[in-house]
Amino acid sequence: MGTPVSSLRNLGPATERAMTGAGIPDAETLRGLGAHEAYRRLIAAGERPHFIGYYVLHMALQGRPWNDCKGAEKDALRRQFDALKAETAAKPRSDLDRILNQIGVIDRRPR
Repeated sequence: MGTPVSSLRNLGPATERAMTGAGIPDAETLRGLGAHEAYRRLIAAGERPHFIGYYVLHMALQGRPWNDCKGAEKDALRRQFDALKAETAAKPRSDLDRILNQIGVIDRRPR
């Protein structure tokens, strides 16, 4: 097994567990995927999308403090996040989610 995800700046045990649940077992896999694709996998695994988590992941892979993201860079990441969120909201996460949505048990409006 590779380097723990939690060894990256800004990322702790909860992020590491979420990454493992999304099929990202280590920091090397995370770096190989990049922040955007890794976050897509987190959403697909059932994690609720949150902009702060998205840009913190970007900062972590750059070795920067989480609060270093500002101005035009943060605005650009917000646009990418919003596009990812819209794209993933348009697709059912699983067959079970699709069926539950069809019968009205769950609401899949964009969050």
